[in-house]
Amino acid sequence: MAQEKEGYKIRLANENDIDNIASLVVRLKKLNEEFDPLLKVREDALKRAVDDYRESVNRKDCVVLVCEEKNRVVGVMKARLRERVYYEPRIEGAIVDFYVMPEHRRKGLGEDFLNSMTKELKKRGAGLIVAEFPFQNKIASTFYQKLGFRPVIGIFGREE
Repeated sequence: MAQEKEGYKIRLANENDIDNIASLVVRLKKLNEEFDPLLKVREDALKRAVDDYRESVNRKDCVVLVCEEKNRVVGVMKARLRERVYYEPRIEGAIVDFYVMPEHRRKGLGEDFLNSMTKELKKRGAGLIVAEFPFQNKIASTFYQKLGFRPVIGIFGREE
């Protein structure tokens, strides 16, 4: 399923990618923390990311893609397949993590990444693709809207 463009290769992740993925995911979570203090990153986040992604790369209901340049992982995208109990289409692919190193942004890579993920999710039965990210992240909101996404559901929270 690998896709190559201008020195970048987007492919399914494997066990050998876990440490690199985990460090990128922690960077993503720390960025999320900047958007909202309710997203405070745990001290053990790196260990949790390693454990989570070690499991995720082998799960049938998860898709983990990496982008590499010169055999170095520079981006990660993770989606989960979920059943929509009350709605059609019945299966959605929810993008839950998406991070590209800053020096590799603004090169069309995000759109290529999203297209690769969409193809993989469709192959696995997803009829709807959604993206989850912090509500305050206007950069992500603009990115997804530019690519045809629209707001569907809001999640609000408060600390108790």
